[in-house]
Amino acid sequence: MSKRILVVGAGFAGMWSALSAARLIDQHGSTDIEVALIAPEPHLHVRPRLYEENAAGMKAPLLDIFASTGVRFIQGTVERIDVDRNQAHVIAADGSRSTLNYDRLVLATGSRLFRPQIPGLAEHTFSVDQVDEAAALEAHIAQLASLPETSARNTVVVAGGGFTGIETAAEMPARLRAALGEDAKARVMIVERDREIGPDLGAGPRPVITQALEALGVEWRLGAAVTSVDANGITTSDGERIEARTVIWTAGVRASALTAQIPAERDALGRLHVDRNLRVLGVDTVYATGDVAYAATDEEGNHALMSCQHAMNLGRSAGHNVAADLLGAQPIPYSQPKYVTCLDLGPWGAVYTEGWEREVKMSGAQAKALKTRINTEWIYPPSAARAEAFAAADPLRIVVA
Repeated sequence: MSKRILVVGAGFAGMWSALSAARLIDQHGSTDIEVALIAPEPHLHVRPRLYEENAAGMKAPLLDIFASTGVRFIQGTVERIDVDRNQAHVIAADGSRSTLNYDRLVLATGSRLFRPQIPGLAEHTFSVDQVDEAAALEAHIAQLASLPETSARNTVVVAGGGFTGIETAAEMPARLRAALGEDAKARVMIVERDREIGPDLGAGPRPVITQALEALGVEWRLGAAVTSVDANGITTSDGERIEARTVIWTAGVRASALTAQIPAERDALGRLHVDRNLRVLGVDTVYATGDVAYAATDEEGNHALMSCQHAMNLGRSAGHNVAADLLGAQPIPYSQPKYVTCLDLGPWGAVYTEGWEREVKMSGAQAKALKTRINTEWIYPPSAARAEAFAAADPLRIVVA
């Protein structure tokens, strides 16, 4: 009787999990283990690029890669996981419901932007979290010129001064001028509740970040949180009113809500605790990877971040290990001790750091060239050629991007 590995999610972690599992099964010559991947559509959404223009095109097709590597694609959404019966309850694209049995499950459903219950936030903010949301922001900016000229029309507020907030804000002055005219008095402001810009990025790259933002004309307000949003602006926790027709929310993400259906320990972000092989602690038939996994990267106490950099390698490891579990083969414990960041700073350039202390190694145009390669080459799916796809899915091929 054949066995099934079910991968839930077609993001970076899900795609690489499926390919890596298929690779090991192929190497063992097994014909009785199916690798199936379920997702709403057969595309990789290139989420790390959604702060850029042309967001609607930030997708990469996956059907040819899956076909060449023997991965079965199932179009649909998992609404419920029954770990006692090893079943996933699915809603298909046409609304019909069905049940999928599995022998092993790889949960790779990623994360979503966290939107707290702030008055007006849901109705009056934009985001760059998903393709459709980033495309809606782009369409909104394009039509600003049709509105009467006011300070609110010419102002963009980016709520959140973390990685995504900084990259988004750095793009906005040029995008506003392109929409409103080069002579427009465009204003871009970051509002960050922490006392420092880029609090999660640490002190290392901060001088470069502030230099770039100042050169781009981006302002920031620190130590103040957004307490309400309306169609014409925001109010902060210290009582300041900022008039803006464009408010972009970037403040934090949470793991997929499906993690709550796995009876296991989760961290404050909803990520499932996993062992070094990425098996969920206490649930032998379920592996977690990417943004839904709280996974140690090394022996020094560091854990993977919710980032493309970690998701790609977490996916390769999860796929190999879930297949090894069914094949009786040797697992390869997940390890990713090298950590880098490459932060896009818009027309000014970028900043590249290495290590968890984020020591700056490169900045300006040189770092921008590296960031461009990462965004346009390294994070995209491999060739659909079977041998090349399998080679790229090797869990020992650690990619730093």
